[in-house]
Amino acid sequence: MAEPAREELSALAAIFCGPDEWEVLSRSETDGTVFRILTKAEGLTGADVPLELVFHLPLNYPSCLPGISVHSEHLTRAQSVTVKEKLLKQAENLLSEPMVHELVLWIQQNLRHVLNQPDTGSGSAKYTFATGTIVDDGLWLTLVHLDHMRAKTKYVKTVEKWASDLKLTGRLMFLGIPDSSENLQSRCGLKWKEMQREND
Repeated sequence: MAEPAREELSALAAIFCGPDEWEVLSRSETDGTVFRILTKAEGLTGADVPLELVFHLPLNYPSCLPGISVHSEHLTRAQSVTVKEKLLKQAENLLSEPMVHELVLWIQQNLRHVLNQPDTGSGSAKYTFATGTIVDDGLWLTLVHLDHMRAKTKYVKTVEKWASDLKLTGRLMFLGIPDSSENLQSRCGLKWKEMQREND
């Protein structure tokens, strides 16, 4: 890693010295350094929006752009992608000089304007479907319970394809007992025996 990048990392650690504001996630002589900065910026409603910015500084940084990832519970996926794209565009103007602090300052000052642009899919935007239902494009959570899954790998592939087609993110969880068919038979048999005793 170049000396300017090392100096920048030291400066960032001193600037973002509050609780959990700064964390080095990985450091490698072949892949560079990955670190996280937690900050806040003014959102659309004027309230502070917590932002988790993850930067990957490759070995030849600042001669090349850093990798950037943006996460916030208060932003939709589309908004996070737009913020990332705007940060990378801003980084192009700062190429060949340490830029992370400048990028953090820029997003702190401009998040509201970035989210206000029509292409961000802001939380206040509404979409009308063919049925005439109006739906907010905000954060939402859906739990799908599949019962009596016969071919687990086929179901997993189907759900992954749906998620990919719909650009959804999430997790697949499998709950239950490893050999459920044997357990079900033993439970049914036990219940049958209990019913026989009651009738006797």
